[in-house]
Amino acid sequence: MTLFTDLFRAFGQLDDRRFLGAVIWSLLLTLVGLVVIFWLVMVLLGAALPETVNLPFIGTVSFVDNLASWAAAGLMLVLSVVLMVPTAAAVVGFFLDSVVEAVEARHYPHLPEANPASTGSQIIDSIRFFGLLIMVNLVALVIYLLVAPLAPFIFWIVNGLLLGREYFTLVALRRLSPADAAKLRRNNRMMIWVAGTLMAVPLSVPVLNLIVPVLGVAVFTHQFHRMAGSGFRA
Repeated sequence: MTLFTDLFRAFGQLDDRRFLGAVIWSLLLTLVGLVVIFWLVMVLLGAALPETVNLPFIGTVSFVDNLASWAAAGLMLVLSVVLMVPTAAAVVGFFLDSVVEAVEARHYPHLPEANPASTGSQIIDSIRFFGLLIMVNLVALVIYLLVAPLAPFIFWIVNGLLLGREYFTLVALRRLSPADAAKLRRNNRMMIWVAGTLMAVPLSVPVLNLIVPVLGVAVFTHQFHRMAGSGFRA
């Protein structure tokens, strides 16, 4: 039940200006990221496919590239659910400190100042995590096709593991050494996995998935302080 309590507290902080600002900016950048990915796919297809094709007994066909473009558009709409996870997760990494600071200011005002990561390391971490999620989900696509009825569950479990591990670690590193953060994560791996999976489930729901990453960071901030024994102050 503590996990759902943390989720309700995260929703309850949507009136916080810093928190809401992170939601809005991450939402806009996530949409831009998806549009850029879609555009790149269309451009690459347009460059790879000829404008006309000569077919035996038929002659010159000039609409092959248009058909391929429409097919690609349909495919991208389907893949957008899969792509949303790495895109949204990477984008929110840029705003992680703002979200965590807002949560701690409201619920943990007694804590000393943390040591947030530098902007450069945040960018590197976001790019690295984006690449990892893309790679894992592309490999998982093959599994999804082989066991289609189980695809949603595999999607949630795999991404829940990755999201939980990454977000919890990033939050923990603001106040713990890498060794202590890793130890705390190992000691609570199942709870972190469950929290990550509950975050991955709504990421597959259009529109709702745009605000889930920010709420997820808030939830993991509460989880970290509870697991680290920092105390909780409503």
